[in-house]
Amino acid sequence: MPIYEYAPDAGACAQCSGRFERLERLSDAPLTRCPACGQPCHRVPSAPSLGTGGAQRLKESHLGRHGFTQYRKVGKGQYEKTVGKGPDTLEA
Repeated sequence: MPIYEYAPDAGACAQCSGRFERLERLSDAPLTRCPACGQPCHRVPSAPSLGTGGAQRLKESHLGRHGFTQYRKVGKGQYEKTVGKGPDTLEA
């Protein structure tokens, strides 16, 4: 479920301090009023969180555990296996 950011249409109350976040389902309708003070509010576009760990998934140990074969270039048209069950060398 994504976290949406909201801002009041008018002044801020002490509870929401001008902006607040809310965890909602994609199918939920956007809020029209602040749940703390009841003032009108609107959803504010914000940058998505793409997460971390992309580099971790490309490590040789991770690739090998999941059945992938990885090669590195050792010369023009020549590749050497670094991890996996494929042939030890490839030539293009």
